[in-house]
Amino acid sequence: MIKSLKKRFLYKKSFFLSLFWRIENANIIYQMQSSAIFPLFYLPPVGYFSNLKAFEQDFLIEKEEHFVKQTYRNRATVYSPNGPLDLIVPVMKGAKVHTKMKDIRISNDFNWQRLHWKSLESCYRNSAYFEYYEDEFYRFYEQRFEYLYDYNIEIMQWLLKQLKKNVTLDHTTEYLSGVDDELDFRMKLSAKRLNLNQDLKPYFQVFDDRGGFIPNLSIVDLLFNQGPQSKLYI
Repeated sequence: MIKSLKKRFLYKKSFFLSLFWRIENANIIYQMQSSAIFPLFYLPPVGYFSNLKAFEQDFLIEKEEHFVKQTYRNRATVYSPNGPLDLIVPVMKGAKVHTKMKDIRISNDFNWQRLHWKSLESCYRNSAYFEYYEDEFYRFYEQRFEYLYDYNIEIMQWLLKQLKKNVTLDHTTEYLSGVDDELDFRMKLSAKRLNLNQDLKPYFQVFDDRGGFIPNLSIVDLLFNQGPQSKLYI
């Protein structure tokens, strides 16, 4: 009799646990389908944050997608003395073929971090706020990171802090297709689709006397030129 009761108890416990996890998983999937999904970029363009503004309390960072080459996922565009300059984070060979974003490894075969930092100095040393951010920002070009996702997420957290955005960065747990187009930003935010960012406000740039105002550059262009006032431009 006692053994029979134990079996019933264990069966019911197992049943309810299974039911709980099914409900929990369904809730997670529903959240992913109803939340905006943004890709994770390296030093994202200003337009990324202007689009993010409408979803600050209800968005997810895409973690499960396959790495998309030639996008902002591992590159950023800044304003150099000679015009727009792309800074590219090198990734390990073979990473561009059906590898999930979370598994992309950074290639440190050469000192690309030093190259990026020297380029940033060349572009922004004379800007109003480069020195204001320099000490904290420099660690991203001194500390080594193994994975691109980890590198980008730490930079993103720092950027949000500078922009006074009190948001939590939650990420997807599986790749979802068929997401509502109004919520799916994974392939929208590219240099070829500047139409998404037509409402960006112009601001002073170090070299705009040479090449005029260039919209939608990396957010650091805005930060180094406008400092704490950057939040007013997005």
